[in-house]
Amino acid sequence: MASGSAAKNPKKTNLLDHHSIKHLLDESVTEVVKSRGYAEDSRLSNVRLLIGSIIIAIALLAQFYPKKFPENRDFLIVCIGLYVVFNGLLQFISYTKEKNAILFTYPPAGSFNSTGLVVSSKLPRFSDMYTLTIASADPKSISANKPVVLTKSVTKWFTKDGVLVEGLFWKDVEKLIDDYNGDRKSK
Repeated sequence: MASGSAAKNPKKTNLLDHHSIKHLLDESVTEVVKSRGYAEDSRLSNVRLLIGSIIIAIALLAQFYPKKFPENRDFLIVCIGLYVVFNGLLQFISYTKEKNAILFTYPPAGSFNSTGLVVSSKLPRFSDMYTLTIASADPKSISANKPVVLTKSVTKWFTKDGVLVEGLFWKDVEKLIDDYNGDRKSK
């Protein structure tokens, strides 16, 4: 799977920029999870986009309202209040639902599992330790497994030139997915 695409177009990053390293690894994790039959669940992203569009509409309405300032004072106060409320809602969703999530999925087609996955990652500043967590999208579900975590140095997956060794990385991520799915078999 990965070896053919790696030979054609190697994934390269700047090893001095931890944001670009994390971005490349997160994109690769998404590819691995999708290749295992998990479809991306974009409902939360769509809700965030809808709330962002409402915020923009409120700002535009306040800016281009036909009446001038002294006459539209009450209208502006309402718009500012709504702007603050919707921005607070957006922050609340990011803080409580998304956290460090890079991917939400549906269960694989034909699976008896009723929940998808939440894949999250961390790469702290000034650290080379990348932490990848796979958990159930609905932890209270009866079909939810225990979260599994992989913490490994990014130096294990990159050459000194900054090229991702996809075969090694894919094996680690696939093993983590297998570990997550293996919990059900041991119950």
